[in-house]
Amino acid sequence: MPRILIAECKQEVSTFNPNKSGYEDFGIRFGQEIIDYHETVRNEIGGAIEVFRGEPGVELVPAYSAFFITSGGTLADSAWHRISREFLDAIRAAAASGPLDGVYFCMHGAMASETELDPEGYLLQESRKILGEEIPVVVSLDLHGILTDRMVEHSDAIVAYHTYPHVDFFETGQRAARLLLKIMAGDVDPVTAKVSVPALVRGDELITATGAFGKSIRLAQKYEAGTAGLSSGMFIGNPFTDVPALQTYAFVVTDGDEDLATRAAVEIAETFWADHEKMFVPLAKLADLPAVLKKRETEGRTGTVALVDAADATSSGASGDSNAILDVLMKAGFQGRTLIPIVDSPAVEAAFAAGIGGMVTTTVGGTLDPARFRPVEITGKVRLLSDGTFRSESFGEEWKAGRTAVIESGSFTLVVGSRGVNLYDRSFFYAHGQDPKRFDAVVVKSPHCQKHMYADWCDAMIGVDAPGSSSANLPYLGHTRCPRPIFPLDEAVKFEPKAVVFRRKCQNGKGMTR
Repeated sequence: MPRILIAECKQEVSTFNPNKSGYEDFGIRFGQEIIDYHETVRNEIGGAIEVFRGEPGVELVPAYSAFFITSGGTLADSAWHRISREFLDAIRAAAASGPLDGVYFCMHGAMASETELDPEGYLLQESRKILGEEIPVVVSLDLHGILTDRMVEHSDAIVAYHTYPHVDFFETGQRAARLLLKIMAGDVDPVTAKVSVPALVRGDELITATGAFGKSIRLAQKYEAGTAGLSSGMFIGNPFTDVPALQTYAFVVTDGDEDLATRAAVEIAETFWADHEKMFVPLAKLADLPAVLKKRETEGRTGTVALVDAADATSSGASGDSNAILDVLMKAGFQGRTLIPIVDSPAVEAAFAAGIGGMVTTTVGGTLDPARFRPVEITGKVRLLSDGTFRSESFGEEWKAGRTAVIESGSFTLVVGSRGVNLYDRSFFYAHGQDPKRFDAVVVKSPHCQKHMYADWCDAMIGVDAPGSSSANLPYLGHTRCPRPIFPLDEAVKFEPKAVVFRRKCQNGKGMTR
């Protein structure tokens, strides 16, 4: 009976967010509760479980899961040391429980602690010391991950999302599980080629269904589906995780064919580079926003306007406490009904003290990132109070915003959470009684959502050049660790594609060769 270990450690951080993430920012699960939870959501582990369940006799050995409740700032060392210790202790316990035949690790790739800037690579390296070199390990990653050499060296194969916005969590887990089973059966001999591309990219051209980036992904899918193909894709990284390996990567995993892996990875990278200058975000100046909205009004344009504040995207690691758009619209006397999400625990506590229907005068914003945002005073009526726990609209994951309040202040409706949650769908609004379609304007704190969330029905999507630790205006952020020169931080960046090949040699305990 083949035994497959399953473990997870996922977080995406912005190192430009001044607030450290902590242990409490993760959902931690051990053993069978990992299976019980992931069988209820359509994510990577859920997809892998479905595949493994379809194989007669497979025994699942769930070890450990640390899944970020939301993205955030750099992980505090105290939290990292605890999570890494728990992760590796769980791997030791699983290994001691009996022989293991394969390992599936679910990770993100854009994690960073105060002192460990490649946490995923570290966990893979240390897991190898426990498990040995011969047990096959397959790792699934977000395409916003940063594919370090250490991550490839200590795994047999990498599998990455193929979609942005991400709609293939479940399918990525299925792909990873199928590949692991092939390796366990001895049917394939993985070899990986990786090409580094000096680019940090943002914008609509990254939408895989419609943008230029989709060409690279479809080419990668062609190679993955080929006779010798096992896995292929691109990592565009998270530009807000400023670490030494931050850039874009093309990769191809083939069944023993180093030449094919090399040629394919180079071709994918070159296809991407041909379009890289298109991959930026045209942004409206924050100060001009009231005039832009006034012009729409004089033109008689109706319908909801999405004000995209990607600079405060909690799913990208930002703090969530930006009040920049609220402030500029209030000062301009904007009267359109406007829906805004914001993180501000003291404001929530003031609302709870006032009670539903009560009036509250409080400041909102600037509690977490005061260098960028100054508190704005509002007076409003408390319309709703909740514990902030709900299931996501997209994939059914459990999200926890902490105690949450809905406050109406003039034409502005604020959904105020005590902690950030992912905002790449509308569930934070819906869970608190707010339908974005009933507003004239809605602040969307996510760079891209699935089209039906906003783009399909909003009258306009306006990207705003607001301050924040996940700003699409990348030169504003001030990178200090990533490789240089790199687009768009530097002028006249050159790209000379070079593939690095990785191949595991597991006989007699030998590890990776390069």
